[in-house]
Amino acid sequence: MDGNAMKAEAPRRALMSAAAIPFMLLFVGAMVTPLCAQSYPNKPIRFIVPFPPGATDVLARIVGSMLAEPLGQPVVIDNRPGAGGLIGIESAAKARPDGYTIVIGSAGALACSPSLYKKLNFDPSKDFAPISLVAQTYWLLFVRSSHPIKTLSELVAYAKANPGKLNFGTSGIGATPHLAGELFKSVTKINIVHVPYKGGGPALIGLLGGEVDIQVTNLPTVLPQIEAGKVRALAVLHSERLPSLPNVPTAKESVDACEVTSCAVTGWYGILTSAGTPRDIINRLNAEWVRSAAMPNTRVQIQKVGLDPLAGTPAQFSELIEAETVRWAKIIKGANISLDKPDK
Repeated sequence: MDGNAMKAEAPRRALMSAAAIPFMLLFVGAMVTPLCAQSYPNKPIRFIVPFPPGATDVLARIVGSMLAEPLGQPVVIDNRPGAGGLIGIESAAKARPDGYTIVIGSAGALACSPSLYKKLNFDPSKDFAPISLVAQTYWLLFVRSSHPIKTLSELVAYAKANPGKLNFGTSGIGATPHLAGELFKSVTKINIVHVPYKGGGPALIGLLGGEVDIQVTNLPTVLPQIEAGKVRALAVLHSERLPSLPNVPTAKESVDACEVTSCAVTGWYGILTSAGTPRDIINRLNAEWVRSAAMPNTRVQIQKVGLDPLAGTPAQFSELIEAETVRWAKIIKGANISLDKPDK
């Protein structure tokens, strides 16, 4: 495997290893609890959610409720939406490093924002202490059911023969669907035009109404449309087919250029606290989530949201953030994407 292939594989390895950790092995670390962790927590924990009500908010409430019981303190949800999650993330970065403020973070804010903005009010690599991954989701590339293109290979062939004729709608510039589309363009060497909308809902309406040809959206959002026959999924942007959509091929199965992981886009979520938080408190929070994530009730609740539950070590979460930051920086730079306001 060459250097580029190894870099492309890193995010998938991090996610797979996090998902595959035997829970019982992690329990061993919790058998001897340092004195600091024994006295923690002695007051409610604030859980910042950088998004409005939706799947991420529901996930955070599940995680918070599962942590509250073993910690013996309320975990209070603090919704702080805005700026694609950056307002809430920044607030968490500036919190006291005492373990009483945690935040749920995603790839957009933690791995993509450093390349989308020239200047941030926080540094994802320095201002946070990762605790654990908690869930992941998958992304699909699809067209409306009446579209003449039937397969991903047909799409690529048509795009190469007709550069600039196809377009893809997304929830906005710099959002994961936009970056996923740019990644697909880069790997397959095709020219399709990006059409940003003000949100995923308007983008889907645009697709169904014939304004755009293609869309990339996560599984929970598009699954009802697939089941209703309104859209046709051409490929899942993952290394394997999804159990919920066994007849939808992976991008690799349809297009040779999409090596096993080169077109893969996995949406991940994890909990973090501010940098400088004592290590034994981080380990306590990690151990409690690992225990909770292993419970059938927890897994069922997360799966009902359309997500796959995860648990892993702080080091694995940190490794994933680093690998994803490098990966998306290349795509963002190559597509010349920026969310900075133009100079007046």
